[in-house]
Amino acid sequence: MSNNTERLLTESMGISKKVYDHVLTAESQVTDYFAAADDIMAYNQYKVLDVFQKCRITDMHFGWNTGYGYNDPGREALEKVYAMLFGTEAALVRPTIVNGTHALTLMLTGVLRPGDELIYCTGSPYDTLWEVIGLRGEGMGSLTDFGITYKQVELNYDGSIDLETLAKVISPKTRAVAVQRATGYGWRKAITIDEIKKCAECVKSMDPSIVLLVDNCYGEFLDTKEPTEAGADVLAGSLIKNPGGGLALAGGYIAGRQDLIEKISYRMTSPGIGGECGLTFGQSRTMFQGLFIAPKTVNGAVKGAILLAKAFENLGYEVCPRADEKRSDIIEAVKLGSPEAVIAFCEGIQAAAPVDSHVRPVPWEMPGYEDQVIMAAGAFIQGSSIELSADAPIREPYIVYFQGGLTYEHSKFGVLKAMQAMEDKGLL
Repeated sequence: MSNNTERLLTESMGISKKVYDHVLTAESQVTDYFAAADDIMAYNQYKVLDVFQKCRITDMHFGWNTGYGYNDPGREALEKVYAMLFGTEAALVRPTIVNGTHALTLMLTGVLRPGDELIYCTGSPYDTLWEVIGLRGEGMGSLTDFGITYKQVELNYDGSIDLETLAKVISPKTRAVAVQRATGYGWRKAITIDEIKKCAECVKSMDPSIVLLVDNCYGEFLDTKEPTEAGADVLAGSLIKNPGGGLALAGGYIAGRQDLIEKISYRMTSPGIGGECGLTFGQSRTMFQGLFIAPKTVNGAVKGAILLAKAFENLGYEVCPRADEKRSDIIEAVKLGSPEAVIAFCEGIQAAAPVDSHVRPVPWEMPGYEDQVIMAAGAFIQGSSIELSADAPIREPYIVYFQGGLTYEHSKFGVLKAMQAMEDKGLL
């Protein structure tokens, strides 16, 4: 880093020489890991370009129509791009899917029917899915309300899927097995593509009709393959995470087998209409362009997560994953040990933002969560977690979850500011 940059950060932007030098040392120790991440990024960038060219994307696809949205060429082309990119037969990509939980709910309710059994094989799902499944809340139209039973298989001690136990609990009622790729608010590594492939082989050997579902949030472009290229039947995710590239204003996607996507489309709109209707409200251009730059954007976030891991490892903190471990999502968890440290870290991330940097995040009772949650995110797109952000449930052992950064430099600045905020309060 040049002397000019150092002077700007230390003289004008509130970074002490001590914190600056510590992060710079960590950066020098992870260059090999950065190179590996760059290789994955390059592959995925050319993969996306190849798909755009094969789908013959033109300026016509950036327009939109009104009313029912019949025969919208932009929407149809975008869904063709997603299907080809994920190696599937069909896809739904809509700005009206409000978040990742909504996309996952459509996937689950589209595939499952009363009397079916769902098994989550990656332990407890993300907090916002508890009410969807029926683990919390009553009379809300959950899977349990509709007579769908639920089982959960905990992960092995090393964080891998317990295939032996999974094989034992699969029953004649089992209709779907679900994998949550990202860590959520857990202390584990993300599930890799190789592990998903082994899970698919296990499930299909038990009963080929069982549907393997994958929550792909935070995982897109972390490998040279996606879960549906490794045996998953359907996956779902959010456009304000990885695949939106920081440009998509809202939305979600679901991609998979044609027959399953058709059933899911009937839950998205209504039986008999499915995916044939639905406006894009002029968002096609940003969804296309966001997807095109997504591999590079994700790369910056991945490298920022690696840097954070190394910088806090060097201070003696427990991190997950470690800087040298293979990654399958963009999330980095740090065990900070106290609510004060978590709050200070998040204040630093907020202070690093281009938007609302003057705002101070505080823990609050966020809908869908069991504990108070603090969220730091000064983003151009509200709630976008491909942009620099950090969040944490205020519960022991007080783990903070860091992700995003539209560029590596911004993600790195988040590391600097988070450490500086803790240093200022005597918490490092």
